[in-house]
Amino acid sequence: MSSQELIIFHAGSLSVPFQEIADSFKQAHPDIELKMEAAGSVDCARKITELNRRCDIMASADYRVIDKLLIPKYTDWLIRFAANEMVLVYHEKSRYREEINQQNWPDYLLRDGVYYGRSNPDSDPCGYRTVLSLRLAEQYYDKSGMASQLLAKDRRFIRPKETDLLALLESGALDYAFLYRSVAEQHDLPYLELPERINLGNPELEDHYSGVSVEIAGKEPGDPVVMKGEPMVYGVTMLRDAPNVEAARAFLSFLLQGDKGMAIMEKNGQPSLVPAPGHHYSNIPEDFRSFARPAS
Repeated sequence: MSSQELIIFHAGSLSVPFQEIADSFKQAHPDIELKMEAAGSVDCARKITELNRRCDIMASADYRVIDKLLIPKYTDWLIRFAANEMVLVYHEKSRYREEINQQNWPDYLLRDGVYYGRSNPDSDPCGYRTVLSLRLAEQYYDKSGMASQLLAKDRRFIRPKETDLLALLESGALDYAFLYRSVAEQHDLPYLELPERINLGNPELEDHYSGVSVEIAGKEPGDPVVMKGEPMVYGVTMLRDAPNVEAARAFLSFLLQGDKGMAIMEKNGQPSLVPAPGHHYSNIPEDFRSFARPAS
């Protein structure tokens, strides 16, 4: 392996901004060859923990994937760096697109002949966040059993990561899909904003979101991980056995600077959280601590 090869595993929802960041980074570091692999964040972690794939940096759509699956064996720190929210995406030929709104969308998704997609909760944070949003929606609309009904419907349209749903929308196979707002904006897709008490996008509603949870596959078979509802926060780390530490540090510094990587994230609909509080602050390398702050 070339000493200047940098391997990055990242969430599918980071594909567009990370490609822009990589292109900009390469202008300053032409000697570093970036090899970026997009997948559901849980699958990214499993490449490391189960397939023993080596990589330098992992960026997750949910910082808790790093916290629960990689810490402490593969790394002992992470930095929370960006936010997002859940939306219901559609297209110009979606059935009932003129009638659907914040109050009635669950009723329309349950209709025969209306098809919606979501990503796999065991592979992708967008997948388990969809489940969490549907459980919050059941409370919000006071409709007992609604989440179970929706989760039982259209299961053939479940895909490994949320960006896999884009082709199904473009082909018209789906009328609607649960995606991140940033993905919808990056691909110029119309979307329905969900109420804040459902969309996992408001940090001030953390206590409310935590009232629902979902189990996903954990580190070992039969050892599930419980994911509670929580505001959407992306996380990034450098692996303990990173093959190219120097290049990884250069990329992370570029990513987290407000006028560089984070400006590109913001442009792509993913608001910066830097510097955000974190429980692993004392383990963050000293030259990266300015991009975080201690948890209160």
